Amino acid sequence: MIEPHLLLQAYASGWFPMAVDDPAGEGIEWFSPDPRGIIPLERFHVSKRLERVVRQGKFDVAIDRAFADVMQACAGRDETWINQEILDSYRELHRLGFAHSVECWLDGELVGGLYGVSLRGAFFGESMFHRVTDASKVALHALVSRLRDRRFGLLDVQWVTPHLVQFGAIEVPRRRYLQMLRYAMTLERRFG
Repeated sequence: MIEPHLLLQAYASGWFPMAVDDPAGEGIEWFSPDPRGIIPLERFHVSKRLERVVRQGKFDVAIDRAFADVMQACAGRDETWINQEILDSYRELHRLGFAHSVECWLDGELVGGLYGVSLRGAFFGESMFHRVTDASKVALHALVSRLRDRRFGLLDVQWVTPHLVQFGAIEVPRRRYLQMLRYAMTLERRFG
């Protein structure tokens, strides 16, 4: 397991771990991408269709009801950066109050969600999944609403993907990212 204080220090300085295949088995590497993906909270974009889905209340949205299950679901794909060491490390961060999940439930079943790390005024998104259309999008919408309500300064998404672009994700140079991160680390915010 990666020690919690090491993980938190890494996030506070712009780094995050991922599992990688290596000749000796599964290993961990540390990343600080340049450019870095973020979703500016003030520019989060929601389509009219997604707005309707959120308003309809199709999903029961919960926080931290099933953190370990969300991580397992995110790991359950052909190519994953979530190995047992990552699972154990983030479960411990969750136990300590730093890692959180946003979940979408439908008829009592977990059908989508995301997880990440909350540290001071920054939330570091790690992974998301869905088993039902729109479930992960609704979870992201709920996350952004929560971060806005609590006046967070930064939503880090690591890398920009075509999926995240539709929500307003942008790339910023590492130097700019580190400035934003330093500011976010000055903010006293609580996710829970």
